[in-house]
Amino acid sequence: MLGLQFETTTSWAEIAKDNLQQILTDHAFLEQKAASNAVSIIINYSEETELVKEMSNIAIEEMQHFKMVHLLMVKRGMVLGREQKNDYAIRLQKFFHKTKDRTNALVQRLLVAALIEARSCERFKVFSENMEDEELCKFYNNLMISEANHYTTFLKFARAYQDRKIVDEKWNSLLAFEAEMMKERGNLAKIHG
Repeated sequence: MLGLQFETTTSWAEIAKDNLQQILTDHAFLEQKAASNAVSIIINYSEETELVKEMSNIAIEEMQHFKMVHLLMVKRGMVLGREQKNDYAIRLQKFFHKTKDRTNALVQRLLVAALIEARSCERFKVFSENMEDEELCKFYNNLMISEANHYTTFLKFARAYQDRKIVDEKWNSLLAFEAEMMKERGNLAKIHG
């Protein structure tokens, strides 16, 4: 369904389970960054009414997810750690050449956001399916559904702003790049690590 070309192994879930505070801290900040990205799209493309509506919904939902993760941490006696750079997102953002064409820049940004959401969805699925902790299993299963919806929203808008064939070529290239990148990951207690 997600079109990802590399599957996360269950060994990553074991690393994540053994470093629960780290994975939850990373996850909390990723939700915050996702909300910030949606707000940034609103600011930069404020004339796109339908896009603004959807990005508003995503920004609110992502901040709700941040709050949910944080409350889960507090409930378990954890403190939100310090934010760490997300080298996964940084590398994806560098995949496309910078462009002064606003539409092209928007499509590229939407595709990167779609892929980040797709990978998050896939990781949440792996995590929830390899978790003995029933509360966390249910928590990540519910979030997985939400991330899948965000993924389809970003991809839908990318395809609406440019010819479908061109967008799909860009998408497939980005997927292939990400799959190669993921082959060297999976050893850190980070959602995209």
